[in-house]
Amino acid sequence: MNWFINEVMEAKVGLVWVQFWEKLIGKCCKMHHQYYQYIGSQKARNTWWRRVLVAWVLCSVFGSLWIFHYMSSQATEKRKEGLGSMCDERARMLQDQFNVSMNHIQAMSILISTFHHAKNPSAIDQRTFARYTERTAFERPLTSGVAYAVRVLHSERERFEKQQGWTIKRMDKIEQSPVHEDDYAPEDLEPSPTQDEYAPVIFAQDTISHVVSLDMLSGKEDRKNVLRARASGKGVLTAPFKLIKTNRLGVILTFAVYKRDLPSNATPNERIQATDGYLGGVFDIESLVEKLLQQLASNQTILVNVYDTTNQSHPISMYGKDVSEDGLQHVSPLNFGDPDRKHEMRCRFKQKQPWPWLAISTSIGILIIALLLGYIFHATLNRIMKVEDDYHEMMELKKRAEAADVAKSQFLATVSHEIRSPMNGVLGMLDLLMDTGLDFTQQDFVRSVQDSGKALVSLVNEVLDQAKIESGKLELEAIPFNLQAILDDILSLFSGKSQEKGLELAVYISDSVPEMLVGDPGRFRQIITNLVGNSIKFTEQGHIFITVNLVEEVLESIDLEIESSTNSTLSGYPIANRRMSWAGFKTLSQDGPTACHFPPLSPDHINLMVSVEDTGVGIPVEAQSRVFTPFMQVQPSISRTHGGTGIGLSISKCLVGLMKGEIGFASVPTIGSTFTFTVVFSNEPSEYNKSQPIKNTSISASSEFKGMRALVVDHRPIRAKVSRYHIQRLGINVELLPDLNQCVHTMIGGSAINMIFVEQDLWDKDTSISDLFIHNLRNSNGVPPKLFLLTNSSDIISDVLTPIVILKPLRAGMLAASLHRFMGVRINRNRELPVHSLRHLLLGRKILIIDDNKVNRIVAAGALKRYGADVVCKNSGIDAIRLLTPPHRFDACFMDIQMPEMDGFEATRRIREIECRINDSIKVGEQSKEAYENKCNWHVPIFAMTADVIQATHEKCLRCGMDGYVTKPFEIDLLYREVSQFFHSTSNGTL
Repeated sequence: MNWFINEVMEAKVGLVWVQFWEKLIGKCCKMHHQYYQYIGSQKARNTWWRRVLVAWVLCSVFGSLWIFHYMSSQATEKRKEGLGSMCDERARMLQDQFNVSMNHIQAMSILISTFHHAKNPSAIDQRTFARYTERTAFERPLTSGVAYAVRVLHSERERFEKQQGWTIKRMDKIEQSPVHEDDYAPEDLEPSPTQDEYAPVIFAQDTISHVVSLDMLSGKEDRKNVLRARASGKGVLTAPFKLIKTNRLGVILTFAVYKRDLPSNATPNERIQATDGYLGGVFDIESLVEKLLQQLASNQTILVNVYDTTNQSHPISMYGKDVSEDGLQHVSPLNFGDPDRKHEMRCRFKQKQPWPWLAISTSIGILIIALLLGYIFHATLNRIMKVEDDYHEMMELKKRAEAADVAKSQFLATVSHEIRSPMNGVLGMLDLLMDTGLDFTQQDFVRSVQDSGKALVSLVNEVLDQAKIESGKLELEAIPFNLQAILDDILSLFSGKSQEKGLELAVYISDSVPEMLVGDPGRFRQIITNLVGNSIKFTEQGHIFITVNLVEEVLESIDLEIESSTNSTLSGYPIANRRMSWAGFKTLSQDGPTACHFPPLSPDHINLMVSVEDTGVGIPVEAQSRVFTPFMQVQPSISRTHGGTGIGLSISKCLVGLMKGEIGFASVPTIGSTFTFTVVFSNEPSEYNKSQPIKNTSISASSEFKGMRALVVDHRPIRAKVSRYHIQRLGINVELLPDLNQCVHTMIGGSAINMIFVEQDLWDKDTSISDLFIHNLRNSNGVPPKLFLLTNSSDIISDVLTPIVILKPLRAGMLAASLHRFMGVRINRNRELPVHSLRHLLLGRKILIIDDNKVNRIVAAGALKRYGADVVCKNSGIDAIRLLTPPHRFDACFMDIQMPEMDGFEATRRIREIECRINDSIKVGEQSKEAYENKCNWHVPIFAMTADVIQATHEKCLRCGMDGYVTKPFEIDLLYREVSQFFHSTSNGTL
């Protein structure tokens, strides 16, 4: 097989190398062809290239300039965005703090209405107002002070002035002739002139206490403000003006104070009549904006100006200077709650924009790169001229490589077909042999031979399909199968080698694992076969132990928990720690000693963990990293000593990945190895799969053995539990005992025992105890139980002093056959096959078989004749066309795909063309129905016979006109499924 794999690998490597040179030389040839086509002579080429080079340089210069312009504009745009962001931030902070102050002033107006005007006597005086406003100043971060002016009618002026002890002063003179702070004296102000009503200030914060007694209605801006406030019921702002005494620019926010019984939907006249006074908040714009800007870390980078833009043609500057070296400007609107007044904030950078060094360096770098590319391209074209001679030689090598690749592909296809054909004949003959009068043991032997032959065919196919596996085109089946039967077949396959070496080979399946699963049994069997085969090769003493559990129970409670003690292993030899074999799994994580977390699956999915442990030579530490590398051996001498291609583990890893699982291992040199993998199967078959046959039906609990009682005598707990597991599958009640002495006591004091199973090493340990046990067994009352010796060696022969020998590994079929033989139980020899339905379908049918292989024709004919069919065999597609040209008497045709002269696809295609042509001529009246046996629609069912049952082959069969496919040799259930679509049961068919 090694030379076979080497041919495959050499073909793959050569194909990749040829494809690389083909692409490279093809591009060079195309460039060279265009070079000579458009350039011409050497002189013309030099002239043309100089022009192209100059054009390239000019384009590079213009391109670098455009990049410089683009990056500069982007930097400017980014600078504008930064300015806008900072300006909007300042405007938002100023506006938010102003709203906070405005809301608090409005709340104070309600407080004055409640505690001053609604109470008699008033609960508020100047001292109380000053203390309250001073303590709550932090809630009005932008106000310089708060004052309240009461509404006084002219008729009430004299009484009001006597009550207050001062005269109402006018403030229009102060607005016209501002005085310095040091020269301001309230007693020197003139009394307010006579008018209908007045608004003297009676309460004021200490910071503006100098406004007490001033008439707000005598000032121009204040009068407008007061009248608008009481008519609208909202806060209104004055235009910016110089404040009294400080002469700093500011504004006043005014709220009217109404009587408490004023309705919410009052008209302006009703509001004016209900007005009691006016509460005003003074805002020193310059100082307040300055304090706000100082709170920001980036205050020094930009200049801020605040404008009153109520008059767009003559905006009033409220804060800031118009001095800046940068021309960029951003305007952010301000909304202070008064819809009649407009304000905005204008921001500029203090410094000019720096030089765009990034744009300069980038454009220069691109220019240099473009010039280098021009130089490289020029050198490349010169190099192409030198490669021209090599091109013709490489093209010749390419043709030779392509021819060699085609020859190798044809060789592999031919060899694979030639290997499968005789193996299919062997398997078919074995299938015919199963219908002869074989006893149960012989049937088990034939099944083992069949399974071995199928495994060999599967191995050949897998080696040839390695490229398909690596490309991800391998498809998995989804059919129901019996897990116990699969593992029994694997035990049967390796039982001979394990007995030759004296190895313990055993399987244990957890009770939590369902008996029936849905998946690909062939690929699952292949994975375990690869692992067990490697273990058999590299193990000379000890055991190979296969365990199957659910993932969720692995880290919680396993019936066969593997510990470090050698007494808790199957054979007593130490083993590698099984937990380390799944330590690298991504789907498992351990947060504690008993924790297990895995991805959630749907309820109808089963996540299995399978472990194969051995006590072999182990894997060297330096070679463990390449265990799953294809065609790699642990050591060069390994392949010569033990054989193998080094591809088994690589294929197993690919298959495990396709089954949504992971694979890992733990190995200790001279101790052994443990391989563990997880796979995901379905628990419930889909609607399609419910009609599929169940693969590898297991031996169920036989009614002949149900209710029987058996003793298993073994001092090794793990091995004893494995023996109990297999015996209980036959419906026998099993009790475990550690030695023969306890076995004797159990027989004396307990109920009837039907059989006793004793391990060989325990039996041979002390011959005196064994002889005494035989003596007691013969002298026991009643019918003595049957005594069986479980052993791994076929050299032991039963005699008078030796019990009946049962060779391990134990599996249900072999164990049932042995008990049937020695317990005297009658067995049913009828083979359980659905032949009755097939006989009804095929009885009397005339079937044509087309196959170029004589053995395959004999096997197929024998299988169909078994069910009553009348079979005609031919060996070529040309014969098929001749015999199936209407009119004919054939009911169906089974046709091989690969045949000389004409393959099955071409033959089927021509048959369908002939049938279609005849059917059309009958429909249009060119031919009479009588000439074609009164049939208007000729269509004979044609089934492909193939060993390559994959989806691609099936689809190709359908495309060429075939009606289905069956495997070689025939599988009864698949044959019944295909033919039942076209045939109806005959009324007189008999079994």
